[in-house]
Amino acid sequence: MTIHPAVLCFAWCLAAIPIAHAAPGAHGPNGEHLAAPGSNTSNTASGTALARLLDGSVQVPKLAQRRMQIRTVMGQLAEHALTVALNGRVAIDPNAGGRVQAPFAGRIEAGRRGLPVLGQRVTKGQTLVDLRPVSGAIEHANQQAQLADLRANRLLAEQRVARLAQLEGSVPGKDIEAAKAELSSLRGRERAVSSSLASTYAITASASGVIATAHVLAGQIVEPRDILFDIVDPGRMMVEASSTDVTLAAHIDGASLLNFPTVALTLAGAGRSLQNGALPLNFRASAKDAPLAIGQPVTVLARLATKVKGIALPAEALVRSPTNEAIVWIKSGAERFIAQPVVVQVLDADTIIIVRGLAPDNRVVVSGAALINQIR
Repeated sequence: MTIHPAVLCFAWCLAAIPIAHAAPGAHGPNGEHLAAPGSNTSNTASGTALARLLDGSVQVPKLAQRRMQIRTVMGQLAEHALTVALNGRVAIDPNAGGRVQAPFAGRIEAGRRGLPVLGQRVTKGQTLVDLRPVSGAIEHANQQAQLADLRANRLLAEQRVARLAQLEGSVPGKDIEAAKAELSSLRGRERAVSSSLASTYAITASASGVIATAHVLAGQIVEPRDILFDIVDPGRMMVEASSTDVTLAAHIDGASLLNFPTVALTLAGAGRSLQNGALPLNFRASAKDAPLAIGQPVTVLARLATKVKGIALPAEALVRSPTNEAIVWIKSGAERFIAQPVVVQVLDADTIIIVRGLAPDNRVVVSGAALINQIR
């Protein structure tokens, strides 16, 4: 059979046309097809510049992708532990810190090393300041009168002991012993009253660590129970959080601090009494010289034993659309990126879980998503 030359030419032209294949990630989470680059000529930007197309996608040339350090990964579907964000604050660990208070009213005096300053390391038992007792005018006068009376009684007791010592053998021994005991008692009472008027009392560190707060100046008069210093161990602190769910503590499998990936948290326990309508939870924070301060507000990410199925991505992959909708950017072609709305849950301080909106074969932008999101 003879084939017409025009038919052969048409068949040859069809064979020469390349077959279009969808790039990885060109399908939505439900298998729907995402239009390939250039499928709609009205949406294609002219030239090779950065541009947002009419359908909402973004064109990013290869050179611009390298400059913006765009990185993508293929989503992997897996099970992950749920997390709950709790408001908390940093506190002193009672087993690794301490508070120094004034035991009585007195005047602050600097020790041999001067007054401790914030951030200074101290050891347990180290003298921090000297406290000289102070009292009112009437009380001071009474102490001086008592001291004078004790001195006079001591002199009389010394003379009596001396006389009895000369008559030893002619007077009962018990009388001599009683006189010596009375003299010893008077000497001790005189020393105690004299020291209360003139001596100083050393205020020592109650724990080893770093001075967190200091409320002393040379010459300052302090009252009993006034707080002088707070001492903390930067490697061991407490984080006090709270939750309205009284059963949450039983489901916590681990925890971390948002924006502090080097700090490890361990659940120390939960209270059994509500405070302001919430149950207090205590976590031990351990890290070498953790960048935390007493009273600092923090966010605790409590990891639960409950599992959720989804795609784990770095937190920087998630951005917001102009309508404040959570989105990620999918690479659907060599130079084309598509915004995909998603439903997310926070896994930890650096990771999020996409529970709805992505398919495992989507190539998601994990670095530079914020830059792509700014292209207009």
